[in-house]
Amino acid sequence: MHRGITVAFIVVATMPLIQPLVLGDDFECEGQQCAEVRRGVIAFLDRHVGGLSGNGRACADCHMPTNSFQLSPASVEARYQLLQFLHRFDPKADDPLFRPIDADDFRIHGANASDYTTMRRNGLIRVTLPLPPNVKLIDPATNLPSAEASVDVWRAVPSVTNVALTGPDGHVFVPRGPNAGGGYQLDARITTLQEQALQAFINHAQVQKTPAQQTLDDLNAFQLTLFSSTGVRALANAVSKGTSPLPDPDPPLSPLEEQGKAVFVRACAQCHGGPGGSASQLPLVARFHDINTTCPRPVDTVSPSRFSFEPCPSGLAEKVRTYEFTLANGSKVRRASSDPGRALLTGFIGGPPLLDDWNKLDVPGLHGISQTAPYFHNNSAATLEDAVKHYIEFFKFAQTQAPPGVIPPVLTTDGIHIDRPVKPEETAALVAYLRKL
Repeated sequence: MHRGITVAFIVVATMPLIQPLVLGDDFECEGQQCAEVRRGVIAFLDRHVGGLSGNGRACADCHMPTNSFQLSPASVEARYQLLQFLHRFDPKADDPLFRPIDADDFRIHGANASDYTTMRRNGLIRVTLPLPPNVKLIDPATNLPSAEASVDVWRAVPSVTNVALTGPDGHVFVPRGPNAGGGYQLDARITTLQEQALQAFINHAQVQKTPAQQTLDDLNAFQLTLFSSTGVRALANAVSKGTSPLPDPDPPLSPLEEQGKAVFVRACAQCHGGPGGSASQLPLVARFHDINTTCPRPVDTVSPSRFSFEPCPSGLAEKVRTYEFTLANGSKVRRASSDPGRALLTGFIGGPPLLDDWNKLDVPGLHGISQTAPYFHNNSAATLEDAVKHYIEFFKFAQTQAPPGVIPPVLTTDGIHIDRPVKPEETAALVAYLRKL
C-alpha cells in the first residue's frame, strides 16, 4: 500500500505533462511521429519499461518533470524526507532514486550501501568511467599506481529540455574524439539521444536486458518535444527547417535586461554561442573548456590575490583523486582532480590548451537556465549570481595565465584591449537577462 503511495506521488506530480501527450488531440509533436512521442512519455515514466529487469528506476526519477527534467539537491532531499515519512508506516516503502549504486558507501558495502549524503547535499550521481590505457589512479595509502581500471566521478543530472538544440553541432575544432564537435552528457561522450538512453538504462537503471530499439527511438522522439519556452521551441523549429534568419527566442526585455544582453553578447556568447547557446565562436578555437569548477580550485600565490574562486562546496573535496598519465615520450605526469573531464576519455594532457583535455567539459546550452539551478557540472553554484561571480574570477584567472604581452581571445574583442570580462557592477543586469533566456 505505502509503496503505491510513493509511486502515486511522483506520477500525479507529472500529470500536467502526461495529459496532452496521451490524451490530447492537438498536441504539437514538433516534427516527430505523435505515436512515438506518446509511447516515449510512457517509457520515460515507466519504472519497469519493457520488462528489462532493472532496479525500478524510470528516466523521470532522475530527470524529474517537476524539476525541469533535472535533479536538484532540494528535490532529492524532499524525496528522501518523504521516504522517511513513509517508512514510519511501512518499512518496505521505496523510492527508486535511492539505490546503492549512487550511495557514498557503495564501494565499501555494495548492495547494502545506504549513505546518500552526496546525492542529498549536492544532487550528484555516480558516473563510472573506464581509465584510458595510459592513465593510472594513485592509491592514496601507498602513493603508487593502483590496479583500478575505472574511476567514479560525481556529476549533476543535466536537464533534457531543449536537447533539440544541443548535442553534436559540427563545430569541430579539435581533431580528437569522442564527439569533437560536441555531444550529450557533460563531457560529450554520447553521440545520440538513443545512445544516451541506452547507457542510462544500463548504468543507472541497471537493466538486465537490452532495451528494444523502438523504446530508445520513442524516448528520443519525446525528448525532442521538450522546450523551456515557446520562443526556444520556435527557434528549434526554424533550425530544423533551415530557416534564415533565425528568430530571436528572447521575450520582450526591460532596459535592465537589454543591458544584460549586451554584457552576455560581449562576455558569454563567445562560448555560449549558436542557436543552442552551446557552441564556441571564433576567435575561440575549442569546443571544450576548463572553467575551474572542479576541485581543487586554483589559488593565487601572489599577494594580494589577483583572483579568488569560492572554495569547493562541502563534500566535493573528498572526491579528489590523483591520476598518473604516461605521455607519448614515456614521461609520467601526476595531477589531482575531482573530475578530470574529457581527459578520462582521451588520456591527453600535458600540452598547450588544444592538446590538453584535463578538466575540460562540454559547453552547456543556457536556454531555460533560470529553471535549472544549481549550476555547473557539480552543482557548485547555487544561484545565477554565484555563477556570474565565478566567471568574474575566471576572467581574472585567465589574465594571470597569459604570457607577458599576450591577451587571450577570451579576454578581448579587438586583440588589443581587455574588454570582455564581466564587471561586478554588471552582475544585476546580466542575471536579469539570463533569467529571460
